[in-house]
Amino acid sequence: MKSSKTDGSTAGLSGTFDPRAWGAETRSSEGVPALTILYHPDARRVGDWAPLHEVPLGREALVGRYTPDFSAPDHAAGEPLADRYISRQPVKFAPAPGGGILLSLAGSRTRVEEDGVVVTDSREISAAEIERGVALELAGRIVLLLHRRRSLPAEPVGRFGLVGESEGLARVRAEIRRVADLNVPVLLRGETGTGKELVARAVHDAGPRRSSPFVAVNLAAIPATLVASELFGSVKGAFTGSVQSQEGYFRKAHGGTLFLDEVGEAPPEVQVMLLRVLETGELFPVGSQAPTRVDVRVLAATDADLEAKVKSGEFRAPLLHRLSGYEVWLPPLRDRREDVGRLFFHFLRQELQAIGESDRLLTDLWVPPGLLARLTRYEWPGNVRQLRNVVRQLVIGSRGLPRMEVGAAVERLLSGSGAERGAGDSSSQLPQVQPHPAPPPASRRKPSEVSEEELLAALRANRWDLQATAEQLRISRPSLYALIENSPHVRKAGDLSTEEIIRCWEVCGGDVNAMVDNLEVSRKALARRLRELKLA
Repeated sequence: MKSSKTDGSTAGLSGTFDPRAWGAETRSSEGVPALTILYHPDARRVGDWAPLHEVPLGREALVGRYTPDFSAPDHAAGEPLADRYISRQPVKFAPAPGGGILLSLAGSRTRVEEDGVVVTDSREISAAEIERGVALELAGRIVLLLHRRRSLPAEPVGRFGLVGESEGLARVRAEIRRVADLNVPVLLRGETGTGKELVARAVHDAGPRRSSPFVAVNLAAIPATLVASELFGSVKGAFTGSVQSQEGYFRKAHGGTLFLDEVGEAPPEVQVMLLRVLETGELFPVGSQAPTRVDVRVLAATDADLEAKVKSGEFRAPLLHRLSGYEVWLPPLRDRREDVGRLFFHFLRQELQAIGESDRLLTDLWVPPGLLARLTRYEWPGNVRQLRNVVRQLVIGSRGLPRMEVGAAVERLLSGSGAERGAGDSSSQLPQVQPHPAPPPASRRKPSEVSEEELLAALRANRWDLQATAEQLRISRPSLYALIENSPHVRKAGDLSTEEIIRCWEVCGGDVNAMVDNLEVSRKALARRLRELKLA
């Protein structure tokens, strides 16, 4: 097992350590590694963060009861974790080759778990894992996310009702400030559940039309035959059943803002009418020959690939160009895992207040700390909306109980069997590329479409790298776990006997990669078994 020096020097991981080369092999090395509090017995501390500036300089960063100071963006001074169950002897975070970090207990009595596995001595965390975010449980009471930050949290000016301090959310706040006072259409893009309507309201509230109406309409919720009259209004007798004139959403929003959600679902004939309103400020109510002028700022949102719809003829290119006077891309929750803790407690306070049990938050560890680690590792296909629903499920399921309980529905979700549920049309998930979107990834497959032979071939082709295998098969990682669990031909590292591991270790001379090829199990899981057996 690799070990770190304890004297703070830059040498020793594998020869002389050059801090300039730390992480140079990977794009994810940019920025500074940081720790964000996902769970703390004092819920007010959730979201506080501490940069590990020492690591890129080739030195060890120490994390214990009294160091480092974790600060919130609205506080200049920070505070240590200050929990009496955390050892005074700190855990060490040292630089490792390739931009990784070597987590070493180095005599600390603090119990540390990573991904539900107890760290017995040390644990090398790769640059890719840090990029994704690694949840670390300390003493069963505090959960930290080890991740990478490329910029400092923004000053708390103009929060716009958005919860979190991640870089992705800071960018969205900056975009809102940049465009709010301009009278240009804004197209909000991102996966379902990322909060597009919340951002649209923020743009309206921060702009000069804030005292005028904000009207939101979901085009996917209106029958295609009624979209035109709902948007532009109609005159009496314009169509069968039209017994009186109808004002329409555009005229209701006159002087203010009209938010068109799911704009990609607009029927072709309505697209032509929308384009005219955007270009001329005039609309024709259904059944009327006289134009009506309106003063409306249009904000639109979609989780669809509009460029693909343009190519297929389902969406008009001129309308796309008009709607996207300025585009704002909303990051998926899996790309802002450091916000999961704050979002969880934000929704938790709301849901507890709704059932009259706000005092639950005063009970020490009413929420199981390990739950936050599991929530942070989940991929959240339904994003923030799905997280809120999960919090509601947890609160109602734990109503009147002395501790929060993870019910069957949430357990199924987090264990993988419900991972696909609530994902919506994953083929429409958009990449986070600015300013021009790249082509969307290939559509996801159902796990039932993957044969046993294809599963085994993909695992072997990717040397049992589960993330790479899931990407090749175009299924989610939880779906891959379920396929492996149900396969009679695939073993897990946990299925291996101690004797078999030791025998293979001796035959392969301790070469873990060779052991993976021999035993045909996940390298990460096998490495954990080796650490448990003191063979790493």
